[in-house]
Amino acid sequence: MKFELYYWPGIQGRGEFIRLALEEAGAEYQDVARDPGGEQQAVRKLQDLLGDSKISKPPFAVPVLKHGELVIAQTANILLYLGAQLKLAPADEAGRLWANQLQLTVTDWVVEIHDTHHPLGPTEYYQDQKPEARKRSQLFLKQRLPKYLGYFERVLLQNPSGKQFLVGDKLSYPDLSLFQVMEGLRYAFPRHLSRVEKKYPGILALHDHVQQRPRIAAYLVSGRRLAFNEDGLFRHYPELDD
Repeated sequence: MKFELYYWPGIQGRGEFIRLALEEAGAEYQDVARDPGGEQQAVRKLQDLLGDSKISKPPFAVPVLKHGELVIAQTANILLYLGAQLKLAPADEAGRLWANQLQLTVTDWVVEIHDTHHPLGPTEYYQDQKPEARKRSQLFLKQRLPKYLGYFERVLLQNPSGKQFLVGDKLSYPDLSLFQVMEGLRYAFPRHLSRVEKKYPGILALHDHVQQRPRIAAYLVSGRRLAFNEDGLFRHYPELDD
């Protein structure tokens, strides 16, 4: 049964964490917003889904995954489901909860990254909050970024099954998500990352391992992988990079 992914066209955004899991597993899926018919039609499909009064458990926002009769929202929640469906999470309950806990931490991290360029909220343009964004970015790079990087480095080093993966002895969806965050940070803050990322060799090794996995490598050079841009979660504004 084909998976249907609903997300906004033109950006990677939170939908990319789900695409990476689907691509790694070689799953058959439809990226609904990128169907033929143009962006306007794609947006209308998303709006129809979010406003469908027939759905008893309506999603608040995309990303949304449909699989048969199931309609699932929230990135971490979708990945919790896909982890079991695609064998990208441990089979035991403790392992599944640990993978979900790590993904929820990634979710917190992504919110803080987004707030470096929109500290006053998404309803205001970046140009209208540049002084606040500058201050928020300085605090993030100095205080919050090393806290998150240090945490995930420690998780890798303390994994009882070995330091190659975050959970157990094989790749799981939090590994893919950590790869995506590192890719986004390198795009958003290239000068800063070039100076600090070498302090976290475990994360770098995991990033390189994910990048070289056959299905991920093929996806990254395909037309399905959208480029980072200044409409997404990770944005490069040189004035915020240190």
